[in-house]
Amino acid sequence: MPEPVEDVTYRQQDWYAEELADRHFVRCEFFHVDLTEAVSQGAVFTDCVFGNVAFNASRHTDSAFTRCTFKRCNLFEAEFTGCKLVGSSFDQCDLRPLRIDGGDWSFVGLPGADLRGVRLTDVRMREVDLTGADLTGATVTGVDLSGAQLHAAKLVRADLRGSDLTALDPTAVQRAGAIIDAEQAIVLAQALGFEIR
Repeated sequence: MPEPVEDVTYRQQDWYAEELADRHFVRCEFFHVDLTEAVSQGAVFTDCVFGNVAFNASRHTDSAFTRCTFKRCNLFEAEFTGCKLVGSSFDQCDLRPLRIDGGDWSFVGLPGADLRGVRLTDVRMREVDLTGADLTGATVTGVDLSGAQLHAAKLVRADLRGSDLTALDPTAVQRAGAIIDAEQAIVLAQALGFEIR
């Protein structure tokens, strides 16, 4: 891993299709940076701020964005594979369509996020904040949502099979047409106070 770049502010930079392999940024700020179609492999961003950054069609593999802040960023068709975003937050970001496969997104703040139709598979999202988030038609399979904040979330027609729904209060979400498996049905029935024999 090369020496980290620390406390640098980048403004109006054109990093279109940039390859960010094994780069390390600490407490850096990125404003109006174009990362469209950029590719990161093993890159690390720690305590960084991204404002009005274009991540459109970018691909991130085994990279880390820990405790980062994303504000008014565009992640149209962005993909994250095996990435770590623990403790990061998203505010007023365009997050669809977004694809997340594997990795650790625990403690991420996504309150009120528009996540309609996104694909979240086999990712750890413990204690994630999805309060009021819209996951209509989303694929949320094999996701660890233990301790997640899901109050007022829209899960209409969402595929939730294989995900940990122990933190879900079925009465506090919109859930018409949501797909679950038999094991999850037992968990939700118990959450509603049913005794299964």
